[in-house]
Amino acid sequence: MQIKTITALAFASLVSAQTFTECNPTKKTCPNDKAVGKEIIEIDFTKGKDTFFKNMIGTTINYDDKLGAVYTIKKETDAPTVASSRFIFFGQVDVTVRAAFGKGVITSFVLQSDDLDEIDWEWIGSDHKQVQTNYFSQGCTETYDRGGFSTVSDPQNEWHTYTIKWTPTQLDWIIDGQVVRTLKNDGQKGCSAYPQTPMQIKLGTWVAGRKDAPQGTIEWAGGLTDFNEGPFDGYYKSIRIQDFMGGDGVTGPKDASEYQYTDKSGTWQSIKVISGTSTSGDETTTKAPSKTGTATSTATTLSTVPASSASSAADSSISSLPIDSTLNNNGTTSTGDAAEATESGEIVTGGAGKLAMSIASLGAALFAGVMLL
Repeated sequence: MQIKTITALAFASLVSAQTFTECNPTKKTCPNDKAVGKEIIEIDFTKGKDTFFKNMIGTTINYDDKLGAVYTIKKETDAPTVASSRFIFFGQVDVTVRAAFGKGVITSFVLQSDDLDEIDWEWIGSDHKQVQTNYFSQGCTETYDRGGFSTVSDPQNEWHTYTIKWTPTQLDWIIDGQVVRTLKNDGQKGCSAYPQTPMQIKLGTWVAGRKDAPQGTIEWAGGLTDFNEGPFDGYYKSIRIQDFMGGDGVTGPKDASEYQYTDKSGTWQSIKVISGTSTSGDETTTKAPSKTGTATSTATTLSTVPASSASSAADSSISSLPIDSTLNNNGTTSTGDAAEATESGEIVTGGAGKLAMSIASLGAALFAGVMLL
């Protein structure tokens, strides 16, 4: 493997997909995903930690009775991140957040599935006018035209609620109740495919402006992070999570306890919705909702319809998040030319662009974006 430095825009697009998974059900049989189900999860982080989210390796989060969960960056290896203990299979997630300040500091709200489907919101600490959106299908990084930018007022100083509303036919990114971007499921394949498998929710901050990062990453992130200006704090105030359980929020199963991949296709139609307390309980298979989407865009835009033209020429964002120590049995990767297998899981490295990652000596998550050729 050879590491290559590329331009900022290409690199930002290249490394955006989450390139690790504990078990990829398109490759082998994996345990079922635990479902959020009919319960609507509402968490007020100003009241402290909630057990619905699990801390990832090296994560320490403080809680403030006015600001909520405080994600602090003091050094390059800091990457506080949490992951949900259960999954949604289509649904709506609303997060009220103030992004962290600082060149090179990234705040991330990400949905990601076992087979590396992904939906992102991301904020660059030195960009006070925009937020980035992106999506991926099965970790594909062969094309880099899926990202977008949306205008938002001072995301580091002002509270905004960012929403992902995701159904079998349509994906909306929403800011303070206003749709800023829409993606239609028009049946495309490969990199252009619609993200459609059960998703885990991840909230975090990390450092892209690292001295050991490729130059393209540093440029994309706004420059090297100056820790003399820190610490850099991002604030997650609240989150609301609704699981559509394979439907569109109106039609579909009425409850779910688990989601099962019935084959290796990674299509939403292949996911079985299991209700009850075990796989031997009452089972239902997802059916198409009564309303279907209509393709309104060309293949080159992947049916993405921004609400307004982007004010930046860049197309994508980076959403590097470390592996959860609980969910991944303390598996690690190294920051060399390729990822290593975890103790009990696997690290998937499909595609050209990769995020190499290691655990620092005291257990903090370490990030480094690389291009593997």
